[in-house]
Amino acid sequence: MSHSSEMPQVPINPHAVTAAEVVPGDLLAVTRAEAEQRQWCVVTHTLPESPETIRVTLRPPLGGLDRDEVLERGQEVVVAGRRVDAAAVPAVSSPRLDAVAFRDGDRVTRLRAVDPEGVEVTYQRRWGVWHQDLDAVAAPGGAGTVSDDTVRAWAADADHEGYVVRHHARPTRETAPAAPRRVVVTGLGAVTPLGVGVDELWQGLLDGRHGIRELEDEEFDGLPVRVAGTVPVDPASLLPRAAARRMNRAAQMAVLAAREAWADAGFTAGGTVESGLDPERVGVSLGAILGDASILVGGDRKLREKGPRAVSPLTTPMTVPSQAASQVSLDLHITGEARTVTAACASGTEAIGEAIDRIRYGRVDVALAGGAEAVVTPAIMASFSAMRALSDLGLEDGESPSRPFAKDRAGFVNGEGAGLLVLESEEHALARGARIYCEAAGWGLSADAHHMAAPDPSGSGVALALRRAVRDAGGHIVDVVHVNAHATATVEGDLAEAGALRAVLGQPGVPVTALKGHLGHLQGAAGGVEAVAAALTLHHGVVPPTVGCAEVDEAIGLDVVTGKPRPLPGDGDLVLSNSFGFGGHNAVLALRRVNQ
Repeated sequence: MSHSSEMPQVPINPHAVTAAEVVPGDLLAVTRAEAEQRQWCVVTHTLPESPETIRVTLRPPLGGLDRDEVLERGQEVVVAGRRVDAAAVPAVSSPRLDAVAFRDGDRVTRLRAVDPEGVEVTYQRRWGVWHQDLDAVAAPGGAGTVSDDTVRAWAADADHEGYVVRHHARPTRETAPAAPRRVVVTGLGAVTPLGVGVDELWQGLLDGRHGIRELEDEEFDGLPVRVAGTVPVDPASLLPRAAARRMNRAAQMAVLAAREAWADAGFTAGGTVESGLDPERVGVSLGAILGDASILVGGDRKLREKGPRAVSPLTTPMTVPSQAASQVSLDLHITGEARTVTAACASGTEAIGEAIDRIRYGRVDVALAGGAEAVVTPAIMASFSAMRALSDLGLEDGESPSRPFAKDRAGFVNGEGAGLLVLESEEHALARGARIYCEAAGWGLSADAHHMAAPDPSGSGVALALRRAVRDAGGHIVDVVHVNAHATATVEGDLAEAGALRAVLGQPGVPVTALKGHLGHLQGAAGGVEAVAAALTLHHGVVPPTVGCAEVDEAIGLDVVTGKPRPLPGDGDLVLSNSFGFGGHNAVLALRRVNQ
């Protein structure tokens, strides 16, 4: 019930009359105080009670129960100067809700029926709290939110207080045949500065260790910054020599991470055929900015030093950013598709989002998605230094020189690695009895259109991507329980992201962690590795701490998890993983907790 369409839109013009002058259809307030409080009733019936008194039957103008008032004939009352068709005003009562078992998804409507211009307000229950707006920032108990006890009290007092309260049970969910398929995460793989394998990554995150090291090769001599997040093991040593020689370093790490994710998902080593899968129904979607910049640099050096005959014929196919995706496809015999996404530092996250959509809409059933990058080269390091983007903090104090959200942050630390997830349609995963880490629920993109390298300080583009990811996941802002931030430890970038998070999630909002203190910035691989960590956060119910952030910058205004791991809040189910890149590329991944 909303504002009555039968109520004539005539301005209320209160004026005093005697009770004897009142007739059915009048809008009446028994006292001036009631009129000032907009507490009116429609006169539905009048009956002489005695020579001195008159009985008046009153009903709230937007519906409710009748009540009788016995008034002295000469008693002053207030009428509104507006007539109402008394027969059109519904006689309704608000049932008590004491015995009703509320469920998330239920709605309650509340209408102040004694106000002729009253507007019905709707609350929806989510995570045990009733929200007036599921996408508004409000703390439990704050404006726009109420508890179960409050709703029950509303219903109990409604008739007496002049309200109409209605409870609408959550509708039964019907399966829509044409609806997009749900996508779940069933396997994880990673090669990072913390080591080879997901176990090394996760334990290092929880322990608060970092994998940032001094660059000791002589080719880095003379550079202003000589620290980076490098993988501690030569990935080529973990692969057959003949295969490794045909892969660049990024592709080697991608293949190792893909094999781990493939096995973790319960598939058979060797690939699609050995696992009983149709190769045409499996895809690869990887993000990379350059892939491996050293191949082209090495080829150019050989050309200048020894001439064209010294340049390997494999230089070009090993240089292209798509080499990682193609090598994963070759290694596991995946023929459905092998796509490469290049969107600066948002590449890995966007590649995962693209794979989600490919599975949602039936193009493939299974996909390996994430990112791989190997750009710790002298030229890249020198370029970042020239931009004054790299941290000049050293390793002398034992702390990470990458310090996201910290008061003393001084820039990012370049890094390398690979992170991949096995995504598949939910029905495909359930049919084979797979272990499910979480749902890959949605993703969102936006563009800053601000500068070729600097972030938009307003954070408006980031906020748009955040909201789009939540909406694409079929969720609401109140569902978000954690954010894995992009937070590269640059002064402007961290402030812009923090401002966007405050605008969307409130202040201080949900627990936020940033992993670049552990790993450095893995460039196109960052989104893949951080998605692996976000999936593990949901799976284990634990938020890793932010390394390098001894003191959070007051201007950040977020609940940054530092010092030690923290339990993941239970009053929601969405975790967001952020990635933002040069040129204004913004990508956000939304993962949802699943109950198995």
